[in-house]
Amino acid sequence: MKIAVAKENELGELRVAQVPNTVSRLVKQGFEVLVEAGAGVGAGYDDAAYETAGAKIIADSTLLWSEADILLKVQPPGKRDGWAEIDWLRPGATLISFLNPLGEPTVTQQLAQRQVTAFSMELIPRTTRAQTMDALSSQANIAGYKSVLLAAASLPRIFPMMTTAAGTIPPAKVLVLGAGVAGLQAIATARRLGAVVEAFDIRPTVKEQVQSVGGNFININLEEPTEAEGGYAQQISGDTQELIRRELSPYIAKADVVITTAQVPGKPAPLLIAEETVAQMKSGSVIVDLASESGGNCACSEAGKDINYQGVTIISPTNLPGTVPTNTSQMYAKNLLNLVQYLAKDGQLQLNFEDEITSSACVTHGGEIRNERIKEALLVISH
Repeated sequence: MKIAVAKENELGELRVAQVPNTVSRLVKQGFEVLVEAGAGVGAGYDDAAYETAGAKIIADSTLLWSEADILLKVQPPGKRDGWAEIDWLRPGATLISFLNPLGEPTVTQQLAQRQVTAFSMELIPRTTRAQTMDALSSQANIAGYKSVLLAAASLPRIFPMMTTAAGTIPPAKVLVLGAGVAGLQAIATARRLGAVVEAFDIRPTVKEQVQSVGGNFININLEEPTEAEGGYAQQISGDTQELIRRELSPYIAKADVVITTAQVPGKPAPLLIAEETVAQMKSGSVIVDLASESGGNCACSEAGKDINYQGVTIISPTNLPGTVPTNTSQMYAKNLLNLVQYLAKDGQLQLNFEDEITSSACVTHGGEIRNERIKEALLVISH
């Protein structure tokens, strides 16, 4: 069985779906591994390293895609030199990648029409059995860490308390909104740098997790369900969002740094920081909005831009994991390796749709879209 590793074509994407270490493990297990020329350069891996690991380097993109039994990618298929990459896949091939299936459901539709079996890494269930395949979590961990470094670099003061002959400097105050994987890593990183950290999440069940990494949890009594299946936050009503904005406003106003990570899968990010609240913050304060690509948690965010609003620096990074490509590629490659090993037995892909991991992550098979939420998203677009 041939496993192909495609070179990422999206601007600024430096990650790669397999690193030499994971390639060598696939080769030892009997897979033939094809790697597109230059695929790993952005992450620090040259072609020679892949060849040493046992891979065959393919310079022709269309040949690599058409030869693949399983194609591994980071970003969804796009266009290259005027050609749709999906059209290079042969019918019956398997694609494993981030696909943004709820945000861009037409990509999934095209994969089904091409008779491609596709697995979306966003839909790996967050269960103990699937933990080693959970690419959203592995990448969010790095995003949470890097968000604190961005904030620390932009803040005109230091994070830790420091006692010197010239006096004592009090610690910075950091507020983290959203205590998923990225949020928890942001809390832990800010604490390691010496800041005093507060955090809020609409799911009261994460309070102990926040406290375990050194944060003080902000309690806001909400009268509607806030947790969806799988432990994710669910979309809440406009009235409840307004209550949260009002209750958080004084905490935001006194913070030196606010890091926002709140997102709802397949929905616009909840607005947690109103424009008037930003105006109340101290000059020199910093907001890092990790949800800017899905609409933003801050009213002043602009995806991919750093702006200054009345003295407050608002950083809205896109693809933050892609800015640390060596480590995020290592982690993502291991997630994919574990998934391939789980799905492929005796050198063949064996799909058991009674299995939760297979059923959740497989979005197309046999020309059909298997996920009901993607079908609903397509209906919304068609109407």
